[in-house]
Amino acid sequence: MSQYVPELAFITLAAAVVNGALGYGFSSITVPLALLFLTNRVLNPALVIVEVALNGYVLWINRDALDAVQRRLIPIVIGLIPGHAIGTLVIAYVRPDWLKLGTFTLLLPLILLQAAGYRRPIRSERNVGYPFGAGVGLLYSLTTISGPPLALMLNNQGLAKREFRAALGLVRLAEASFTAIAYIYAGLFTRESLGLTTSIVPSLLIGVPLGAWVIRRIDVETFRRVCMSFDAWVVGFGISTLLRSVHLVEGTRAYSVLAAVIVVDLLLLYRFFFAPRPTQVALSEFVTR
Repeated sequence: MSQYVPELAFITLAAAVVNGALGYGFSSITVPLALLFLTNRVLNPALVIVEVALNGYVLWINRDALDAVQRRLIPIVIGLIPGHAIGTLVIAYVRPDWLKLGTFTLLLPLILLQAAGYRRPIRSERNVGYPFGAGVGLLYSLTTISGPPLALMLNNQGLAKREFRAALGLVRLAEASFTAIAYIYAGLFTRESLGLTTSIVPSLLIGVPLGAWVIRRIDVETFRRVCMSFDAWVVGFGISTLLRSVHLVEGTRAYSVLAAVIVVDLLLLYRFFFAPRPTQVALSEFVTR
């Protein structure tokens, strides 16, 4: 996989800028692009190692807000454990192409929900936390992605900006650590996977501070929305390509998925930029607190 080192370095640099700006998004950007030339079994272990360090850093710089959120997050963290166990078994035994297709299929609705600006507060956090944590754990162990569902939930719960980032850091540090342990037992850490980290770490060291600098100079919601749009198009392309490779849909008909994603996303972009947004004031208050 050494021939893909420059591509992976560029992808992870862009993803690190997004993570530095929003507090999440590293895997959400990296995975859809990197899976176009790598497999989950090679990519995921490398990303998990990096995410332990990255989310530990996010949690540390937002540690003063941790007391306000940590008790609310206990059900989610507990729920992560069975989800990770199931996901690790799946990644160890399922064919790479089918696993990629499943990964993209799981990601697409989550990305489009974020792009649509879905907002609905959850009243019974504790009751929802356990099954939500299990689902997030399963998703993360399969894809190393959990930012979209976590952001959807936490954005709706009235957290201040630093509380939001502390909550993300805590949950994602826990899931990265649990996944690393599960991958060790499953024998998924290989020399090939570990070698990818040499391309990823420099990108993080440059990209995260750069993202934090960039986001102070542009509108947060616009930046987030553009990132989600790019992600949706990449995932749509990935699904279309894989539908052909596993022979579920033959020929150019497979790209009807990409065409549908583009149409939906363009409608959402139009609504975001041109339609009245009654929640804009609330969102502005959230991102500046």
